[in-house]
Amino acid sequence: PIYFDGNKPKIPFVSSFSSESRFHFPISPHLCRKQKPFDSPIMGCAVAITLLIAAATLIVTRLLYVLHLTGKPHKPPKPSSSKGSAPQPLSTLIVLGSGGHTAEMINLLSVLQRDRFAPRFYIAAATDNMSLQKARLLEENADESSSSQFMQIYRSREVGQSYFTSVLTTLIALAHGLWLMIRIRPQVILCNGPGTCVPLCVIAFIFEVVGIRWSSVFYVESIARVQRLSLSGLLLYKLRIADQFFVQWPQLQKKYPRAHYVGCLM
Repeated sequence: PIYFDGNKPKIPFVSSFSSESRFHFPISPHLCRKQKPFDSPIMGCAVAITLLIAAATLIVTRLLYVLHLTGKPHKPPKPSSSKGSAPQPLSTLIVLGSGGHTAEMINLLSVLQRDRFAPRFYIAAATDNMSLQKARLLEENADESSSSQFMQIYRSREVGQSYFTSVLTTLIALAHGLWLMIRIRPQVILCNGPGTCVPLCVIAFIFEVVGIRWSSVFYVESIARVQRLSLSGLLLYKLRIADQFFVQWPQLQKKYPRAHYVGCLM
């Protein structure tokens, strides 16, 4: 009940409310401590998204820069000796393929400046022994077999193999190719169309994107390709993986303007 003390109303409940009878509200200790910047889940997600965007931006920027440099082969370091000295030799990885690919490559190597491209590493598919035998014969005739090595790599896909099982073999081929590239570290990769060259060239391109530029890729399309590129050549051309792309027919150069026409090499 409210009663009046003179002109001022009084409420007994309020007037009798002592300090001992006041309510005490429990306060959790974690509400009093100072929160760290990343304690909030929203803040943590925001930071993670920012880092991902920054990393993606750096990767895309680097990729665009590498694509811009396509067509400009890596220049080897200049020798520290006096002027007029011979240029330093370049370690060269030569990819061989079954059938006509090896015949064309052997013909190309016969006119190669051999002291400039040394040592030479020959790679063929694991099931292709004839190509390596021809390469060994070429080196023995030139009395330079001691400066050459011969290796094999797993095929991404055998003839007649199903596409389902080829997924596993392709991964194995990529892993094997990565190990070979780290082991050899070639400055030049020379290939002319076999599918075996694609994993090696892709790995070389990835190394370039991440800043480990070991190799310049030189691709010479087979003379059998008159009107259109092979699948390997098309991939390396469209993806701008090859630093220098050569064709042997003028109509191919007109169709693919970034290619260089060099005439028939056979």
